Amino acid sequence: MSEAPARLRVVVVTGLSGAGKLSVLGALEDLGFETVDNPPLEMLPDMVGRTERRLAIGVDARTRGFDAARVLETLAALRTNPRLRPELVYVTADETTLLRRYTESRRRHPLAPHARVSDGIVQERLLTGPLREAADLVLDTTDVPIGAMRQRISLHFGAEAGVAEERLVVTLTSFAYPHGLPREADVVFDGRFLRNPHYDPRLRPRTGQDPEVGAFIEADPDFPTFFELLGEMVELLLPRFVQEGKKYATIAIGCTGGRHRSVHLVEKLAARLSSRQDARRAAGGSGGWRLHVMHRELARGEPAREDDTTATAPSRPGSGRGDGVATNSSLGAMPLPAQAQEA
Repeated sequence: MSEAPARLRVVVVTGLSGAGKLSVLGALEDLGFETVDNPPLEMLPDMVGRTERRLAIGVDARTRGFDAARVLETLAALRTNPRLRPELVYVTADETTLLRRYTESRRRHPLAPHARVSDGIVQERLLTGPLREAADLVLDTTDVPIGAMRQRISLHFGAEAGVAEERLVVTLTSFAYPHGLPREADVVFDGRFLRNPHYDPRLRPRTGQDPEVGAFIEADPDFPTFFELLGEMVELLLPRFVQEGKKYATIAIGCTGGRHRSVHLVEKLAARLSSRQDARRAAGGSGGWRLHVMHRELARGEPAREDDTTATAPSRPGSGRGDGVATNSSLGAMPLPAQAQEA
């Protein structure tokens, strides 16, 4: 019995002006998508019907006849076509970042050409709000290195993603609380109560990817219980995400500096989930999820920095993370340039 042909991916990219829609379209174009920015909405069904290539279409407040309800109606109609796999991506950023980008680029906001940029941002958030709620993927580009943004696009829409299109993409990310919660996080766990390697001069310059740092953290008497409960909670949630048809899930674990405890917890959780997937496949199972690991503060190149007073204790040898999980801990900290963020 022959396999059904893979569905043609059609990605509609929308969001706030200045958040980076053109950068996302550029990243998709590099992955082999045919890209079109701001066609009239009534042309979308005809464009999709004529193409044989993966297609990425940008629509936003500048699009002629733009209306969130019409965009959602168009997507609903496309989803009735069994040969297509339509997805909606919403690109956003916080107001401070958007204002800075407009100041740097000296451009006017399309919804407030003769008024304050902040007025246009507020109006556009209201106008596109239903699209954010319905989006398959929300990309927040606030303070995100351009390499990290492109890698996330590649993870979700690259060739490998097309092969396993029905599998949930799970991103495990570490972060530092002083820099704020990851905006895309679906679930957040706090590792700040664990013993802190920052106060050991030997371990401070290292990261949670170092086996000796991991051993130091795991020597905390509450670590085994916490990690077991953490793993059980995540393993309970992920199958439910799959059942409800969720395509992407982000699980974030934070600590104070984002370099030691949260990094080790993410690496160890990734190894656990990967081993569970291997066991499931060995038993003849299918579906499940694809794992991606990202360490936000390591990607930014943040120096070690702590504000709490967790006690230290002698470290002991330990083991590192298992293999088979995509990681991202060395991306440069270059901010998204203003000229690449105009839409």
